[in-house]
Amino acid sequence: MDIYSAGEKCYSMGNRFNRNLQPEDKQMRFQNKTVVISGGASGMGLLCGQCYAKEGANVVLTDVNSDALNAAVESIRSEGGTAMGVVTDVRVYAQTEAACNAAVQAYGSLDILVNCAGGASSRIFGVNKLYHEYPVDVLDWGMQVNLMGPMYFTRAAMPQMVKQKSGVIIVMGSISGKEGSAYSVDYCTAKSALMNGFVQSIAQSGAPYGIRACSVAPGPVLTRAAMAKMPTMMHRAAQPQEIVDLILYLTSDKASFITGTNYMIDGGGSRGW
Repeated sequence: MDIYSAGEKCYSMGNRFNRNLQPEDKQMRFQNKTVVISGGASGMGLLCGQCYAKEGANVVLTDVNSDALNAAVESIRSEGGTAMGVVTDVRVYAQTEAACNAAVQAYGSLDILVNCAGGASSRIFGVNKLYHEYPVDVLDWGMQVNLMGPMYFTRAAMPQMVKQKSGVIIVMGSISGKEGSAYSVDYCTAKSALMNGFVQSIAQSGAPYGIRACSVAPGPVLTRAAMAKMPTMMHRAAQPQEIVDLILYLTSDKASFITGTNYMIDGGGSRGW
């Protein structure tokens, strides 16, 4: 058999294999799983919630913005999904604990935690200063939301996961956590901590109880128009769905041997392009 005939045979087998896999697209990977998402009223947090709901999950959205949260929950319910909202300030541990307790009370488990809440304080507060001039109260906000928020929510979620002997925790890193920035020190520091020491430590802490932890670190994502200007090897920014698809995979049973790892999803941008 020459190389061309072999290739045609493999192509034919691949087509049959793909046809056999097509029904899998309709499977409900998260049927009856309970997913808690911080920052769930908008952006990738909301998109995560919508995608989990479409695959059968009970979705608990949390956010500090009650009006946006109510609208987000309704957007899922209107499509036939199961969802509830809990107003939560991730800077307050008692509120993250209350959100986790509400999820368990409503649905009986807490299977997946996705820490999406966060944002660069320099952008949110319009601060364009080097570190020696940066307002300390803005630094505090940045570290509380971007680092302590995921730490608090993870701490609040883990007791139920330990009880269940199962669970998956996702934290959101960023290309900024690898590259750094003179004008966003708090954000870069928080993201670097999540991507490295935190996710590895939680993986080790959770492993005896069947709990996995992973970090997803995007580069530019088209949640804002300005992201399209950031250079990558792929000459484009990511679509939000591309980031969410990775999160869905990492929290599915197919990723059951993956933990303690940070995934750069940045179009090669962190390679110095």
